[in-house]
Amino acid sequence: MDEQPSGPRFSIPTWAWILAILAIILGLNLWLNGRFSGPEDIPLTEVADLIENGTVKRIEVRDNSITVVNNDDTTQGSVKEEGSSAIEQLGFLGVSEEMLRSIEIEVSDSSTQNTLITLAFSLGPVILIIWIFMRMFRQMQGGGSGNSIFNFGRSKAKDMSGADKPTVTFDDVAGVEEAKEEVQELVQFLQEPERFILVGARIPRGVLMIGPPGTGKTLLARAIAGEAGVPFFHISGSEFVEMFVGVGASRVRDLFGKAKQHAPSIVFVDEIDAVGRQRGAGLGGGHDEREQTLNQILVEMDGFSNETNVIVIAATNRADVLDPALLRPGRFDRKVIVDLPDVRGREAILKIHGRGKPIAGDVDLDDLARLTAGFAGADLENLMNEAAIFAARRGRTEIQVIDFQDAFDRIVMGPERKSKVLSEADKELTAYHEAGHAVISFNLAHTDPVQKVTIIPRGRAGGYVMSLPEDRMAMSVEDFEDRIAMAFGGRAAEEIFFGRITTGASSDLQQATQIARAMVMQYGMSLNLGLRTFGEAQGSIFLGRDLGYGRDYGEDAARQIDNEVTIILDRNYVRAKQLIEENKDQLIKLAETLKRVETLDRHEFESLMDTSNLSDSEESEESEDPETIEEATN
Repeated sequence: MDEQPSGPRFSIPTWAWILAILAIILGLNLWLNGRFSGPEDIPLTEVADLIENGTVKRIEVRDNSITVVNNDDTTQGSVKEEGSSAIEQLGFLGVSEEMLRSIEIEVSDSSTQNTLITLAFSLGPVILIIWIFMRMFRQMQGGGSGNSIFNFGRSKAKDMSGADKPTVTFDDVAGVEEAKEEVQELVQFLQEPERFILVGARIPRGVLMIGPPGTGKTLLARAIAGEAGVPFFHISGSEFVEMFVGVGASRVRDLFGKAKQHAPSIVFVDEIDAVGRQRGAGLGGGHDEREQTLNQILVEMDGFSNETNVIVIAATNRADVLDPALLRPGRFDRKVIVDLPDVRGREAILKIHGRGKPIAGDVDLDDLARLTAGFAGADLENLMNEAAIFAARRGRTEIQVIDFQDAFDRIVMGPERKSKVLSEADKELTAYHEAGHAVISFNLAHTDPVQKVTIIPRGRAGGYVMSLPEDRMAMSVEDFEDRIAMAFGGRAAEEIFFGRITTGASSDLQQATQIARAMVMQYGMSLNLGLRTFGEAQGSIFLGRDLGYGRDYGEDAARQIDNEVTIILDRNYVRAKQLIEENKDQLIKLAETLKRVETLDRHEFESLMDTSNLSDSEESEESEDPETIEEATN
């Protein structure tokens, strides 16, 4: 006979039991102390008067307290003196025996009850505490609780094999082809170890993936877990360390013990810099819990034998703070650089994240990849998602070019400030300021092409010129100086056309100064200071970041550095003013067009610049009919 399934079990939580017991004890305490409302207290003489008047039906005597129940069932209370009974005291007050016999008198001894209540109040809290500790002890002994006190020393690593196996494969990873090839060798070794053993090759004991945030280090680890076909243990570096001394080292031993039992296997430690920072840099010295955990990791990794077939993979974006003993061969034998993707890699990543999304046919992912120079894989995924959100918000069923443009602007510059309405004077100033940047960029040989010009406020910017950057391995003096001249374009336009300067160029001045100082101090691009660098990076391993550049030069060199920076900035500001004077017609036409349509894309901007040499009559005809530009912008 089949067993009938039982219904849902109702269990009262522990906190409910505790609150109930505390409420009972509190109620008893209040009752004994007379805190609850009871009969009206009257003197014993008044009780005698009530008996003589015949209004009393019953008297209840308990110890020294007397409760009078009247004929109308109302109650009143009184207290007798010790040493004699209530009947005797009432007799002393003139109540006859005949009157006392006519009413019902109940006498009870509460000594036993008081004794039980006293025991309850004495032993109740003790029993409650013992019961709470027994429940906690049973919970701590339970194997299913990861937070048990007896499980502190056990590893919190997650076994990603079986049902939890990731569905990500190497086909889902793009933009990091070299890094992907490096880690694919690990999977091949685990799947076909004979190929490597025959030629005497040894499995790498550790692989450290290094790269900026969002470049795909964890994604690569998930792909390894999805394709290796061996037990894969995943843990974060911060999960090793607890407030109790010795817990981290115990968890390391437990983790590697499990990995050896399931060999061949892979252990992946994400953000290993949380536990692998250089020793001696913390406040606890050699007794620091984190350092003990690191020491145990070093011992476990160095103690592997060739037959163990356990690979340790770790990921970090701060390899500079890791302990040197962790990086030596025999522990992390192989360092895999997971860098920012190039233009082809960005296009491949966009294709992966565009799977299953209805992208319009006029969207060119190649142009989008060129526009997103410096984006990591996570940034590109966010760009694709933001574009889909814009399309859904606008009620469309396809993601169009304008959605990608707005998503890019939102990520790079911030949300559009629709509530900020510019006055006509501010709008004109902003239009000429941004036109100054764009015209100088268009007329210089070593600047990136202009992708977009707008005077719509976004983020902290009142307007901006977006360039289409190219992936470059090195920058020349001409590249830097043209960028400085472009940065000065807005300030120069304000001075030439309005005869005054404003605070709108503050960020431009900061950018130009940083470039000029880097040319002098880091890249040796100063003619007067020679081929040397100035300043050395100073940082703290404990703080985990650079503290700036320390001075390794004297006051004379500092004075020369300031002079060289000033010379570079002044020289390029003069260049910017000359370029604007030479291309005044271009700038005026661009600024006036921006005042009307507010935003120009690359094709509209270049078309406007190419037709700037037309005759005055042709220009006036085009300026009177801006519908073409407005329709293209809308």
